[in-house]
Amino acid sequence: MNTDAARSATFLRRALLADAAISGAAGLVCVLGAGTLGGLLHMPEPLLRYAGIALLPFTAFVLWVATRDRPARAAVWAVIVCNAAWAADSVLLLLSGWIDPSALGLVFIAVQAAAVAVFAELQYVGLRRAVVAAA
Repeated sequence: MNTDAARSATFLRRALLADAAISGAAGLVCVLGAGTLGGLLHMPEPLLRYAGIALLPFTAFVLWVATRDRPARAAVWAVIVCNAAWAADSVLLLLSGWIDPSALGLVFIAVQAAAVAVFAELQYVGLRRAVVAAA
């Protein structure tokens, strides 16, 4: 593997590992602290708990993809699409009126949506760099 390809693979792997770490932590916080968070954020406890539960297998998948010697493009694309969908759904949740979060809840949803969108972008950039470096 040439130096550019190695750097690109490292960048992609780090973006995936950071995503897995943050997603896993957020998932555990939402599952274990749904009651407390629900009160603080003025959000339905089941929504927070189910979001946390959904993050746990996602975390495992992202971690698995990140630890491959050469992450499969399709697997990385699956992570990118899931992240983009999560970010879009978070914005939709805010705009839909389905919930009435507190100001802290609005910030919570907006910040996590932005963070997830950044992960999707970093992973896309890492994948593109890896493809170019391999060519």
